[in-house]
Amino acid sequence: MDNEIYLTREYQRYSDTDNLTEPLKLYQCEVDKSWVDYNNHMSESFYLFAFGDASDALFRYVGIDEAYRDSGSSFYTVETHINYFLEASTAEPLYFTTQLLGLDEKRLHFFHSMYHGETDALLATTEQMLLHVDMQKSAAAPIKQQVHQILEKIMQAHRELPKPSQVGRVMQVKAKT
Repeated sequence: MDNEIYLTREYQRYSDTDNLTEPLKLYQCEVDKSWVDYNNHMSESFYLFAFGDASDALFRYVGIDEAYRDSGSSFYTVETHINYFLEASTAEPLYFTTQLLGLDEKRLHFFHSMYHGETDALLATTEQMLLHVDMQKSAAAPIKQQVHQILEKIMQAHRELPKPSQVGRVMQVKAKT
C-alpha cells in the first residue's frame, strides 16, 4: 500500500484536555467500492483493513508516527478476534471507537468498535493484542517513555469503563450433551 495516504491524512493528537472517560473516537471513513464483494457488502478482510486504519489513528494519537518507526520501534499485532454483526456497503459512512483494555511495558490490548455513521448501529468489533518491538533486533522491547505515558493516562481512565461483552470470547462448537 502506498504510504502517501498515511502522510496526508489528518490525525488527532493527544492533549491533556481530552476527555478520556469514554472510548476514543479517532477515526471515520466511508466504505470504499473496492471493499465490497459479490454479496454487495464489505468483504470480511476489509473489516480488518478498516480496523487497521483505526489502529493507525490510535498510534498517531499517542505519538507513533514515521519518526517513531524510523527510530526502529513499532507495534506488531500478535492476536486479533473479529465479531461481525451487520453489513455495510459502498459509500456508507463508518466511525470507530477504541477502548484500551490492558497495558504493560511491552504489550497493548485494545478493543475497536465499528459503527454505521448515520444509524450508529454496531457493525463489527475487534479485540487485539499488540507487542512493542525493536525492529532492528526483531524482538520485543519496552514502549518508549513518551508514548507509554500517554497510553497509561488513557488506560487509567479506561479501567473505569465496562468491558464490551465480546472481550475474551472463545470460539467453539459445543458438543451436545
